[in-house]
Amino acid sequence: MNIHVIQHSSINTLGTIEEYAKDKNCRLASTRFYETKSPPELDSFDLLIIMGGSIGVYDYKENPWLRDEKAFIKQAIEAGKPILGICLGAQLLADILGARVYENRHMEMGWFPVRAFGGENKPEFLEGLPDEITVFHWHSRTFDLPVGAVQLFESEGCKNQAFIYNGRIVALQFHPEVNEERILSLIKRFGDGMASGLFVQKRREMIGQKEYLDATKEFMFLILNKLKN
Repeated sequence: MNIHVIQHSSINTLGTIEEYAKDKNCRLASTRFYETKSPPELDSFDLLIIMGGSIGVYDYKENPWLRDEKAFIKQAIEAGKPILGICLGAQLLADILGARVYENRHMEMGWFPVRAFGGENKPEFLEGLPDEITVFHWHSRTFDLPVGAVQLFESEGCKNQAFIYNGRIVALQFHPEVNEERILSLIKRFGDGMASGLFVQKRREMIGQKEYLDATKEFMFLILNKLKN
C-alpha cells in the first residue's frame, strides 16, 4: 500500500504511522503545501493521512497555501480515497465536508480517555476497537459533525472527538500517531505557552507513559488496518 501524508510542520514527526509503514512494507511519501504547490497525483497513493498543526482552518491570510491544500483534499474525497485526518487534519475534513470548526470550551493537552460513541449501537467501524482508551491530546479547537457523518468517540472535555464519513473518511481530534519523541518535541516548542485548565496536564504527567504509548500504537495499527482493507 502507498501512504501519502500531508504535513503542516517540521516537528510533525510521523511516529506510529512510520512504524506501521515499516511493519506492513508500505511506501510512505509526504507533501508540505507550505513549501510546494505541486500536489501528488491521486493515483500515486492508496491512503491519505492529514497531520496536525498549530494553524486554524480559516487562517488564509497567514497561510494562503491552505486553499490549495483544501482543494487537493476535496479532490481526494471525490476520488473515493480512504483518508485519515488527525487533529488539524480532522478539522480540515470537517470544514471541507461543510461543518463548523471553532474554539472548544476546554483546551485538552495530555493523556485523557476517549469513549466509543453509541453504546450497544456503536458504529460498525468501532468493532475490534477498545470501548475506552487513554490517548494523547493537544488542541484547543473542535468541530461540529458534518451532515452524514457518524460520531465515533467522545471525551469529557470535548464532545466530538472523532467521526467517520462515507465509510472511508476518518477524523480523529486526538493524536494516535504520537511516540515519546513527538510528545517531547511538542513540549519543547509550545511548553512555555501551555495554559492551565481542567484538561491540561503537567509536563511530568505527559512523558514516560509507556503503557499509554503501547496502547496508542496498537490503536493506530488497528485504525490503519481498517482503512487499508
